[in-house]
Amino acid sequence: MTTTRRTPVLAIHGGCGAIPKDELTPDLNRAARDALRRALQAGFSVLTAGGPATDAVTEAVAVMEDDPVFNAGYGAALNRDGYHELDASVMDGAAGLAGAVAGARRIRHPVRVARALAEVADPLLLIGEAADEWARQRGFEVVDNSFFTTPSRREALERMLEREREGTLAAAPERDKHGTVGAAALDLHGHLAAATSTGGYTAKPTGRIGDSPIIGAGTWADDRTCALSGTGKGEFFIRRVLGHEIHARMLYQGAALSEATDAMIHGEMMALGKLGSGGGAGLCAVDKDGNVALPYNTEGMYRGWITADEIYVAIHEE
Repeated sequence: MTTTRRTPVLAIHGGCGAIPKDELTPDLNRAARDALRRALQAGFSVLTAGGPATDAVTEAVAVMEDDPVFNAGYGAALNRDGYHELDASVMDGAAGLAGAVAGARRIRHPVRVARALAEVADPLLLIGEAADEWARQRGFEVVDNSFFTTPSRREALERMLEREREGTLAAAPERDKHGTVGAAALDLHGHLAAATSTGGYTAKPTGRIGDSPIIGAGTWADDRTCALSGTGKGEFFIRRVLGHEIHARMLYQGAALSEATDAMIHGEMMALGKLGSGGGAGLCAVDKDGNVALPYNTEGMYRGWITADEIYVAIHEE
């Protein structure tokens, strides 16, 4: 039996909580684009070497967890009590295996631990101190919670708490409200995978868990359809089971990737936002044929894709 080798492709997002265009200085612009390129190159090097899509998305996301441009790992958002609770997940489209951590406080690279849990399969999801301890016992790097804090995140927390006191939370810019990083990939063997990591949103209630570690909401991969990672208001993603919904539209209705993703991001999520809580959302996705979708309904979204012939990164409409 022979198998057809696919042309590998990797797509990423760094969150729809992008810096507004009128505040994007040349230095910030360069830093964000360089970080996106590094993530793409790290993940794609795995694919070109014949590695699995699960490893590619893990490596791409780990690079973004290291960069304070993004809201994941180092530089993650602070909760309302002034510390970090980190969420991440990985899903394999070939076997349907998945792993996730939620509310972790000490895991240096949450996505790597989520990847390891996907291999274990049971447990699939660990939370808080249990996740930290599971990671420590297996040799993953753990750090003090303060390691993740940056001056800009401390300032963002202060701004959001002040807005809360003033009653102006709805007017907060996307970059202060939330942000996530994620990746989706198709490997040489035709397998798909997705990974997502986040610090949640600034000033979130302690213990709040969003969509990023919830399989079927913020992360999904199935070789029959697509792999995707979302960014935005996690409560909406969970309520709409957004990742699985896109998969279902493709599998059962025959929708194309762009049709299914646009319907959710520009349709359902926007409609939910009009109900009062803000429907800012976006995602990166790759389908089984290597098509890429990067829809978002906010002013901008850190995003990019890479193939053997092209590398593309962007922040706003370009």
